[in-house]
Amino acid sequence: MRPRALLVGCAVLWTAGCVTAPETGRRQLVLIGSAQEMQLGLQAFSDMKKETPVSNNAATKALVEKVGRRIAAVADLPGAEWEFVMFESPEANAFCLPGGKVGVYTGILPVTKDEAGLATVIAHEVAHAAAHHGAERMSRAIVTQGLGEVASAYVGGKDPRYQAAFGSLYGIGVQVGETLPHSRKQESEADQIGLIYMAKAGYDPEAAVAFWQRFAEYNRRQGSQTPAFLRTHPLDERRIADLKQWMPRAKEAYRPAR
Repeated sequence: MRPRALLVGCAVLWTAGCVTAPETGRRQLVLIGSAQEMQLGLQAFSDMKKETPVSNNAATKALVEKVGRRIAAVADLPGAEWEFVMFESPEANAFCLPGGKVGVYTGILPVTKDEAGLATVIAHEVAHAAAHHGAERMSRAIVTQGLGEVASAYVGGKDPRYQAAFGSLYGIGVQVGETLPHSRKQESEADQIGLIYMAKAGYDPEAAVAFWQRFAEYNRRQGSQTPAFLRTHPLDERRIADLKQWMPRAKEAYRPAR
């Protein structure tokens, strides 16, 4: 495809693929269909369950399922095939794959401490799915690759050495200037949407602040030294400050569970 045609095609896709994230109203570029996105999540989660042992602790498995179902009931993701699995791993983490496949590692339980802390984590992951963050990342990668090919063709001309050099610089620039900042933006958005979801599900949103304070202390003990601009997630202090800013709206949505 000629550079001009490719550039026009990217612009058309950008316009046609704009959707709106739930709760925040942020405009997004999503070129991946919901059915395709869900199928990718289903396959990846199936592979995950084969590679990582699932916890045999009946109590924690039941708690994850209970909290997950409560959060999913208020999430804006029609047609989702929700599944909540506790994986046996020392990693203090959790994840959500497209279509509603949520995994929680046992290593995060000492940080969540209680049901409300767990709800903070699961609501954050459910928010990623509801906002189609996976499809958005793939879509932006498609556009970025297309724009890179256009720029490389103009810069490099017929000399492959210039194209190779430009490709390396473009890759670094995209990673630091676009991919990582956008990743942090998605994480912050999942915090905001998740705060609303946990409140609507009957969990006190103030528990989210307490959880992230504990997680900040956990990270301090781990001694992470990654500079802020190279992180995929916002700094803990930033997340806590943002949650406090969003708290009034979450309080309005909060209805204590009976």
